[in-house]
Amino acid sequence: MASSITATCEPSQYHSRQVVGITLGRGNDEVKKILDKFYKRKEIQKLAADYGLDARLFHQAFISFRNYIMQSHSLDVDVHIVLNDICFSAAHVDDLFPFFMRHAKQIFPVLDCKDDLRKISDLRIPPNWYPEARARRRKIIFHSGPTNSGKTYHAIQKYLSAASGAYCGPLKLLAHEIFEKSNTAGVPCDLVTGEERVTVKPDGKQAAHVACTVEMCSVITPYEVAVIDEIQMIKDPARGWAWTRALLGLCAEELHLCGESAAIDLVTELLYTTGEEVEVRSYNRLTPISVLDHALESLDNLRPGDCIVCFSKNDIYSVSRQIEIRGLESAVIYGSLPPGTKLAQAKKFNDPNDPCKILVATDAIGMGLNLSIRRIIFYSLLKPSINEKGEKEIEPITTSQALQIAGRAGRFSSRFKEGEVTTMNREDLNLLKEILNRPVEPIRAAGLHPTAEQIEMFAYHLPDTTLSNLIDIFVDFSQVDGQYFVCNMDDFKFSAELIQHIPLSLRVRYVFCTAPINKKQPFVCSSLLQFARQFSRNEPLTFAWLRRYIKWPLLPPKNIKDLMDLEAIHDVLDLYLWLSYRFMDMFPDASLIRDLQKELDGIIQEGVHNITKLIKISETHKLLHLESLPAGSQSRLSGTLKSQARRTRGTKTLGNKAAEPPSLEAGQKSLASRLVQQGLLTPDLLRQLEREWLTQQSEHGEQRTDSGASAKATRRKKKEPGSE
Repeated sequence: MASSITATCEPSQYHSRQVVGITLGRGNDEVKKILDKFYKRKEIQKLAADYGLDARLFHQAFISFRNYIMQSHSLDVDVHIVLNDICFSAAHVDDLFPFFMRHAKQIFPVLDCKDDLRKISDLRIPPNWYPEARARRRKIIFHSGPTNSGKTYHAIQKYLSAASGAYCGPLKLLAHEIFEKSNTAGVPCDLVTGEERVTVKPDGKQAAHVACTVEMCSVITPYEVAVIDEIQMIKDPARGWAWTRALLGLCAEELHLCGESAAIDLVTELLYTTGEEVEVRSYNRLTPISVLDHALESLDNLRPGDCIVCFSKNDIYSVSRQIEIRGLESAVIYGSLPPGTKLAQAKKFNDPNDPCKILVATDAIGMGLNLSIRRIIFYSLLKPSINEKGEKEIEPITTSQALQIAGRAGRFSSRFKEGEVTTMNREDLNLLKEILNRPVEPIRAAGLHPTAEQIEMFAYHLPDTTLSNLIDIFVDFSQVDGQYFVCNMDDFKFSAELIQHIPLSLRVRYVFCTAPINKKQPFVCSSLLQFARQFSRNEPLTFAWLRRYIKWPLLPPKNIKDLMDLEAIHDVLDLYLWLSYRFMDMFPDASLIRDLQKELDGIIQEGVHNITKLIKISETHKLLHLESLPAGSQSRLSGTLKSQARRTRGTKTLGNKAAEPPSLEAGQKSLASRLVQQGLLTPDLLRQLEREWLTQQSEHGEQRTDSGASAKATRRKKKEPGSE
């Protein structure tokens, strides 16, 4: 450091001055010692925390500050002077703090406005966000009971008899059902979902009743009666905010809540803060249901009215194919199918004159479909889920999920007046009974979500920050009471990062990012990007443009991949319709697109109707990876693997890939590889399972050879390259 510069000075004197050519003359080692001493001082760390730098930010800011000092060829003069004084013991190392904070504020602009940001992101009193609802004294009635107890029926009767009403449901299918039921009963009712608006009055005016998805409910329109269905979903990590908003914000003289008893305490506590009391009406199941003492074990034991519940598409395809091999016909329902196709498959299964007597489905049957099921059979009890951190996990289904699915058997409105529940594998049956007998965990907190206005205010203070980072900062700064949590916003951030480079206003960007898309579908994601790009160029997305984009007309699917591609295109049309109600001028052809979507729904229905043929073709061309073990052997191995997985479970994160033992049998390898990829099994455990499997085969007299020696020889042969 140049010894000629020894005078001290105030930081403000040289805040913007640079002196080119001033370098560190005393050597880097001495400067490093000064900086390390500065970093380690507890007083500095505490002072930094007072300025808003927690341990993580303090560390990041220091690394950046040190790099600036050590690598800069022209330090600010004031920093240079202070370092010089410290070297000559004319200043204390703490004197670096003002310059450190100046640098920290350059890389973390949030530090300059943290008090304002804390006020904006204060989420501690959500009831105050809805002055219209607080201005009236609402009567709150909680209809509590299990599936098929009539709780929703009683709430809907009040809705239909009221002068005005709103039904808020979790699914488009449920909103459609109430819309049709209301109009059939002579009560004019409109339909409002994210992708659809239907007004029933000829003059186009709003009807006094509306059936909507919960996200779309109005919190400023007054109603005599409002119904919130499946209120327990207030705890949902991604969508819970919509139920919180409806609960606190609906302007209704009577508010009817339908759901599990697990939500009663939380709802009562939340409404205590608004001065409203909750009347609880409890209901019992209308028809009996029993858990069987024996598992299905083989698809040969299927009976008319059976529903096999799977938690993956691959299992859906595998089971459907095996049912078809047995000369039976099955209907198929899973989450990504269009609503029209789901209803068509449900109608096919429910029709007593249709040869289709078996249903293969995911937990998509848990809500929104009226099904005549005699017996629910859980193919597996392991289900992928998203934890509070947004990480994918696989673990046994919860009691709430098990009850919701099992409750679909023997419904009051179906031809089966008694329901039965069991598992595919004997080893899973005791676990199912244990899950169903557990008390449902009380719901502890309700979801919240930042509004567009809050994010805009954040952006005003942090104009150079990306939308994705604004969300991160908002979540970091947000303050919530113990009764609330901030919903997971990973999907929002995914979309924000996807379209970050496209020039859009913040409000438009926010709307695009709230569009519901399946980020596992590459074509849907690329379509969001393409729509945003067209929008930014002020080029309307017309019917003709979209037809060219999706390569219409589309052919019926020839294999499963084709079917999945058509499902993705259906989602893209949904995305267009969703955006068309937010930007009508830029997405002008909603009615034409809706007609196109109905035609596509018909094509998909045709494909699903022939799904076993598509599976067979896909399997032949190796487009689909299905288990190749015989049904009986597969059941035994599946049960062994899954029961072992349960014993070693804990909580496993998906995507933890491990190498497979080279000696696994072909049929084992298919199932085992999935469980390894899902993080359920380790290579060591697989080797142990293989030994158990071979022992089991030996005990049942199923070895390929008569002696242990020849069996070993066979295994050695299989390990040799090229031996088959």
